[in-house]
Amino acid sequence: MSITHLLLDIEGTTCPVSFVAQVLFPYARSAMPGFLERHAQDPEIQSLIEQSENAWREDPDPNAAALGKPSPGQRDAQEVAAYLQDLIDRDVKLTALKDLQGRIWRQGYASGELVAPLYSDVAESLQRWHGEGFVLAVYSSGSIPAQQLLYGHSAAGDLRSLFSHWFDTRVGSKQEQLSYQAIAEQMQSDPEQILFISDSLSELEAAAAAGLPVLFSDRDGNPARDSGRFERISDYRRLNPANGSQRS
Repeated sequence: MSITHLLLDIEGTTCPVSFVAQVLFPYARSAMPGFLERHAQDPEIQSLIEQSENAWREDPDPNAAALGKPSPGQRDAQEVAAYLQDLIDRDVKLTALKDLQGRIWRQGYASGELVAPLYSDVAESLQRWHGEGFVLAVYSSGSIPAQQLLYGHSAAGDLRSLFSHWFDTRVGSKQEQLSYQAIAEQMQSDPEQILFISDSLSELEAAAAAGLPVLFSDRDGNPARDSGRFERISDYRRLNPANGSQRS
């Protein structure tokens, strides 16, 4: 059965890790206290603060304990901001945090402070694959709004129209086989028709267990370079998506 869908991670796959780690995260960290203070009366933000408090109370990490634990019903935006800043420092992928980061980044992209770099082969390859009729999708730990902001404000322009599906951790953990099964169902495709590309070995293992063909994204600057049992790819211009192979 030939491949008809491409499911792509972002960080370390289509966009350099350095942009996320050295630009997006510090931007959100710096802006978090003021953002929560300004929007503390917004019902959606109140819900995200409550979710963050719940996570804080259950967080076994010593850093969380050192910050103290919020009492039920507490809504101190500045204290919650301090906890969320600690999660950013620890790179904890809490869904509520990802949602809040996406809202903060929206302001940065709108002002022009943030422009997303992509690897040099990515925009060209996405356009080619889309033109050839492949269905393109994103699966990232960043929230769907954050994903769309990144591709909507990339150095190559607005690429959002090239993608048909967007998935974040609300579909499930990227390290869980069931998440990829759910994605296949939502895209109404057989798993073996969906090629997944990521720089995370644990994500590839989970996707492969669900029946997806996979490739390991091996990019300069990535912190993890061990591809395990999986084939590497570092230039998408060499990829023949129909069978997941690379041109020599």
